[in-house]
Amino acid sequence: MKKHNFCAGPSILPKEVIIQAAESILDINESGLSLLEISHRSKAFVDIMEEARSLVLELTKLNRKDYSVLFLQGGASTQFSMVPYNILSKKAAYLDTGSWSSKAIKEAKLFGEITEIASSKDSNYNYIPKNYTISEDCDYFHCTSNNTIYGTQIKEFQSSIIPVVCDMSSDIFSRQLDFSKFDLIYAGAQKNLGPAGTTVVIIKNSVLGNTSRNIPSMMDYQTHINKSSLYNTPPVFSVYVSLLNMRWLKSSGGIKKLEEINNKKATILYSEIDINPFFKGHAKEEDRSAMNVTFNLVNDDFKETFDSMLKDAGIIGINGHISIGGYRASMYNAMPIESVKTLVEVMSELENKL
Repeated sequence: MKKHNFCAGPSILPKEVIIQAAESILDINESGLSLLEISHRSKAFVDIMEEARSLVLELTKLNRKDYSVLFLQGGASTQFSMVPYNILSKKAAYLDTGSWSSKAIKEAKLFGEITEIASSKDSNYNYIPKNYTISEDCDYFHCTSNNTIYGTQIKEFQSSIIPVVCDMSSDIFSRQLDFSKFDLIYAGAQKNLGPAGTTVVIIKNSVLGNTSRNIPSMMDYQTHINKSSLYNTPPVFSVYVSLLNMRWLKSSGGIKKLEEINNKKATILYSEIDINPFFKGHAKEEDRSAMNVTFNLVNDDFKETFDSMLKDAGIIGINGHISIGGYRASMYNAMPIESVKTLVEVMSELENKL
């Protein structure tokens, strides 16, 4: 039976990308070598890395003169430290909208004064704070665009005259934004970009070199920029599959087209949650994520029945995070609309069955 994979990450990838990746493990570009055994210094991989970095700039409509693109290791969690290490001199402003931003705040406090300008922790992170003030004396403002655990997403980014840093791990390339409003973007690949193992970092060059601290080579963005993201052995497989995924995204109509499809999927599922008396959503309606839909049963007495129905339908990876429970349907770019319709059918069937 076909599985409908709603896992929050590592997440679903397009079938054609998986097929191409599998073929490359046997032979990459008819070279007689597996992708897993080519040198990261070889022309074959240097070309892969260069195309991947160029595609990031093309999809975000950013120019190479002002921005640099890196594919690094350590996940977004390493960026929680790497960002302040490189660009925090004295003070930074952070918006707390969930577990990942909280962890970023914790790490940043090791490098300077952190001002938590707003938080939705008081309501178990079911909304995005608004109308907050970003102090002009801060070195940068940090936010998380989408919150996988709580199912919230920033719809409008507040303007700022100081550099803006954004963790886009779970919704990068899912919607069209003016990416030039951001000075540093980072995103773990395993949600919407590729497989686990690499993290894309997009940096406006002008934000670097403004701190007086000595930065270890591996933690220094400039080190990796100078070496075209090849300072040390990169995660070859993860970068290559991310490249394949970006090629697929481009050939599918680009970010704008994928955004239309993502919004349609979200509308289908949220509409069922709103009309079905057996379910209730976690996130405030105006802040609902198009990537991660969080919801609960109104009556947990029906949980065993509903879980059995989900299993019979081949729906997997839908359990909510332990911190809020319930259910979470992650609908990244590669999620077919048919899978969302299957989930809605099961939810509707539960209402009709009981």
